[in-house]
Amino acid sequence: MVSSALKPPALAVTALKKSVPGGRRLFADLDLTVSPGEVVAIMGESGVGKSTLLNLIAGLDTADAGEIAVCGLGLTGLDDDARTRLRRDNIGFVFQAFNVLPHLTLAQNIALPLVLAHARGADAVARAKGLLAQVGLAGRGGAFPAQLSGGELQRIAIARALVHRPALILADEPTGNLDLETGDRILDLFQAQVRDLGAAAVIVTHSERAAAIADRTLVLSALGLTARHAR
Repeated sequence: MVSSALKPPALAVTALKKSVPGGRRLFADLDLTVSPGEVVAIMGESGVGKSTLLNLIAGLDTADAGEIAVCGLGLTGLDDDARTRLRRDNIGFVFQAFNVLPHLTLAQNIALPLVLAHARGADAVARAKGLLAQVGLAGRGGAFPAQLSGGELQRIAIARALVHRPALILADEPTGNLDLETGDRILDLFQAQVRDLGAAAVIVTHSERAAAIADRTLVLSALGLTARHAR
């Protein structure tokens, strides 16, 4: 058995640099390491590049310079297919815009990562039903996204991000469309995934309640990431 101390970090970002069209620098020399079992919250002003950072980590965008490794596998040099496999096998992503597929039922949307990973049909269905219950939508698996509110769609997006038990969870404002009670339930679910599965989570948020579950809270600026001092 390999000692957990020898496992690579779930996420290692080194000297990352990113500018937007027109040349404005978002950040440079950004370093971030997240260990299995750790939750990191990233806060900062609007437009500073928090969502862009998550897209870079997930391999959905490319940096100007620097290195990103997920579970010890570096993104530099990977082609599109390899990046897709990395996301499929290791990353759960909660998009701010949900990205729920309208032609699939809720259960099918949630089970999609398992289907793409060629999991057994019965296992995918059972896992999807379990996540539906955990996000407060038990019995709604046969419904379609058009029948849901924005907050309910957010819960489906979160369930889909967790269904394949990823090593790294990336969440962009995961409670932004939820009422306080449902938001707290979702944050509890994130904590349970991290605790029970040894996953790591990076949460971009403006919410103090969401940041409160983190082991560390960092602030993103053009200078990179800095620890937020306790108030």
